[in-house]
Amino acid sequence: MTRSLTIGICGGTGSGKTTITSRLMAVLSEESVLLLQQDHYYRDLPNLPLDERAKQNFDHPDSVDTPLLISHVKALREGRAIERPVYDFTQHRRIPATVHLEPRPALIVEGILIFENAALRSHFDIKIFVDTEPDLRFIRRLRRDVRERGRTTESVVEQYLATVRPMHLEFVEPSKRYSDVIIPEGGHNEVGIDLVIQKIRSLVPR
Repeated sequence: MTRSLTIGICGGTGSGKTTITSRLMAVLSEESVLLLQQDHYYRDLPNLPLDERAKQNFDHPDSVDTPLLISHVKALREGRAIERPVYDFTQHRRIPATVHLEPRPALIVEGILIFENAALRSHFDIKIFVDTEPDLRFIRRLRRDVRERGRTTESVVEQYLATVRPMHLEFVEPSKRYSDVIIPEGGHNEVGIDLVIQKIRSLVPR
């Protein structure tokens, strides 16, 4: 197997990364593309009680086990399988089980901080930044965290003001300058998405 084409999809929380990722994966065959999400690589803090784990700054680069993510990206690019961790957002813990992933011709890596780290960034052949207005991003995050992660509206608002917004301004927004392509308005930018799809389809065997 030749080296996997590796695509990084970055952007703030709720920017539409997942929508664009889903569109890309829908046009490629299941056998040709693999998705790796940064969210699964949060550091495990088993010695802290739940209320203390919930207070951690999950939007700071230190909250992510980036060395493990880098090693997994490198392995997949080189044609080696990995055991991907699984993170439980309701408990703010990794669960003991892992997910076995085999390499495929294309690898998509998605996350809010994947362009912040130079070592990780160096493994991406194509870097896409999804740029969406802050109010829309917040609304999407609020809906997701309440529906999917068992959060209260108040806790989501408090976290957004305390860490999400400051960390976005400090780490996520500046990393936009490293991107090859910027897609404004996320999943609503049909022209931008179509252009990216055409490029990737030309590079990935189907």
